Amino acid sequence: MADLVVFGEDWGGLPSSTQHLIRHLLKKHRVIWINSIGMRSPGLNRKDMQRIIFKAKSMFGGAKKNSEDVSEGPSPIVLSPKVIPFHNLSFVRQFNKQQLVKHISEACREHGFEDIILWTSLPTAVDVVGALNEKASIYYCGDDFNALDGVDHSTVNPMERELADKVDLILVVSTELAEKLPGPSTVMFPHGVDYDLFASPCSHPGDFPRKGPVAGFYGSISEWLNVEMLTQAATALPGWQFVFVGTIKTDVGALQELPNVQFLGPKPHSKLPAYVQNWDVAMLPFCHNRQIEACNPLKLREYLASGTAIASTDFPAVRVYENEVTIQSHREPFSRTIQRAYEQKNEKEARQAVVRNESWESRAAQLEELIDHLANRESRFPERLTEN
Repeated sequence: MADLVVFGEDWGGLPSSTQHLIRHLLKKHRVIWINSIGMRSPGLNRKDMQRIIFKAKSMFGGAKKNSEDVSEGPSPIVLSPKVIPFHNLSFVRQFNKQQLVKHISEACREHGFEDIILWTSLPTAVDVVGALNEKASIYYCGDDFNALDGVDHSTVNPMERELADKVDLILVVSTELAEKLPGPSTVMFPHGVDYDLFASPCSHPGDFPRKGPVAGFYGSISEWLNVEMLTQAATALPGWQFVFVGTIKTDVGALQELPNVQFLGPKPHSKLPAYVQNWDVAMLPFCHNRQIEACNPLKLREYLASGTAIASTDFPAVRVYENEVTIQSHREPFSRTIQRAYEQKNEKEARQAVVRNESWESRAAQLEELIDHLANRESRFPERLTEN
């Protein structure tokens, strides 16, 4: 059974698609997880400085199990790499490669990793591909980095093209990404959902009103939310309660001034079903921009699994479920979209049915077949297998 070395975001917290998949693969595979090596150079601001301090503290902890991971089942060996987040400089890339290969190789020897499959969800890990005596390599592309804010596009885009040329398998989560990374090694691999978690009935969490209809959203409250549109909707529907769960990362002052709007802060992922199941309408109130055009939010399938009616702005990923989701039409006030979704409140079973067979467990079983194929073939890097 192949061992996995995985480059992703920091392990723990709200799980990404990579973490969902790896949690299931951990049942059969040993995993070394490399915490985020960054996608941009830090700036001279408070947020970046706090991030640098946090990463510096974690760098010197060595290989360990992550104490924040409280999920059931096995956990990965988590490494916090000693790297410099200036990937645009060639000498920094060379230094980072040496540090990463050294750190990961030591962990592999310590834990007896042998037949390694290298998995990266980050283009910035490109220089490590082929340097770990790995049996094969996978690029899991869950985002269009060309469209993401907070990414050094001039640096990351060439690294992604280089990575696509080097790896043995590319997994993409949407047709838009498949068109961006075409080729015989590219495989469509849509997101899954923790169906049982979100479909199992939960009691009311108790920290938002039970009176009147409720429209809710959970996730990062960032610049991709259309705050102006939401303010207009909440003003037009004074009898509704608007509830937001998540960390505030953008200016929501206009919403905070309204008496029927509540911000409840972030909640653990395991607690989210209790919120979405007890809303009358779950919202996907996004701006129209390049980032949203390329996005495929995990919460879309989670909302569907909960059975709650959904009101959404229009973007490609949601059109796949146009029969189950109420999508805002051109120039339609979002308040009307919410009301139309509310009229479909009782069609819970139809919404759940479309994602019942799209669990992360079933996605991981499909992934297992691909990994077995890679692990059982001749190595792509045979000359490296004899290096010391």
